[in-house]
Amino acid sequence: MSIDEKKLKESIRLFLEAIGEDPDREGLKETPDRIVRLWKEFKSYENFNMTVFEDIGNYNEMVVVKDIQFYSLCEHHLLPFFGKAHIAYIPDGKVCGLSKLVRVVNKFSYRPQVQERLTGQIAEFLEKELNPKGVAVVMEAEHLCMSMRGVKNPTSYTVTSKLTGIFMENEKTRNEFLNLINSHKKY
Repeated sequence: MSIDEKKLKESIRLFLEAIGEDPDREGLKETPDRIVRLWKEFKSYENFNMTVFEDIGNYNEMVVVKDIQFYSLCEHHLLPFFGKAHIAYIPDGKVCGLSKLVRVVNKFSYRPQVQERLTGQIAEFLEKELNPKGVAVVMEAEHLCMSMRGVKNPTSYTVTSKLTGIFMENEKTRNEFLNLINSHKKY
């Protein structure tokens, strides 16, 4: 679905007026245009080519990309939540370009969302595209809807996970993944 730029700009102006701001004052007069550009950028991640390589030899060990920075919006309050995603999969005949794992995170995080659904969507998409032996996704995030409003607890963060295939079935594989993402060693 594409963005209705005119409607979005009008809505942002109305929102600013509704909270007692002057949408024509310096600092706010370009805000509706900025919001349109932001959402166009977010929407650009929805359709990308998942580069998959099928001639990988006999590689069948874990592929992990950790500490993928992500940003999203709580669908309940439209406040940001952000953090890190850790993704692993065990190939079964094909691998994807590593940057595509970051793009998959962006594809699902750049929209009003809840972290639990986001975690599942990433895992399910990778399952469908790669048909691997298993996928593991762990996401850690701070939610501004908890940090700056409501309980006002800026020190807590939320961790969600989705494990499929061998990550769910095999404790040794699951523990290897968890040890790798909890390792603070960079290389």
